[in-house]
Amino acid sequence: MQALASAQARSRIGANDAETAVARQYLTFALGPENYAAPIEAIREIIEVPGLTAVPMMPAFLRGVINLRGAVVPVIDLASRFEFGETQIARRTCVVVIEVGRGQSEAAQILGVLVDAVHEVIEIRSDSVEPAPALGTRIHPDFISAMAKVGRRLMVVLNLDRVLAQDELVRLISAQGAR
Repeated sequence: MQALASAQARSRIGANDAETAVARQYLTFALGPENYAAPIEAIREIIEVPGLTAVPMMPAFLRGVINLRGAVVPVIDLASRFEFGETQIARRTCVVVIEVGRGQSEAAQILGVLVDAVHEVIEIRSDSVEPAPALGTRIHPDFISAMAKVGRRLMVVLNLDRVLAQDELVRLISAQGAR
């Protein structure tokens, strides 16, 4: 009898955990052979790669700028930013337009990021998300918000505010100009 009560209590706890797990939506995309996820709240739109206007004396990760409905938007090559090499423009290559810096002391910034392919928007429950590891990833740990269990695989959830931090990008661009 006591074993039955204990099993029922565990069952209720599991049910309560399942009820309190919050699902958030993420955009999934590819950079080379790896798949990544980014919170959908930061995504403004996804566009085909337009004609990029190169900006002289910029680091390789800044592929150029685009005119997006009258606004000049810098386009960051995310693979290059992660030091994977330059993204080769192909049929499925896209620019994901992202808003970073919302709710911080700096003004929100609109940036485009070049990715190899956009896959889908998925829901990931909070109970499927693990903290970012300090070691064992191909990108800098500060760029990782979490690791999410998606089916049988783990997916890196990016911290876009850190990957695309305005002060860090300015520092990198200034360092390039000093060479």
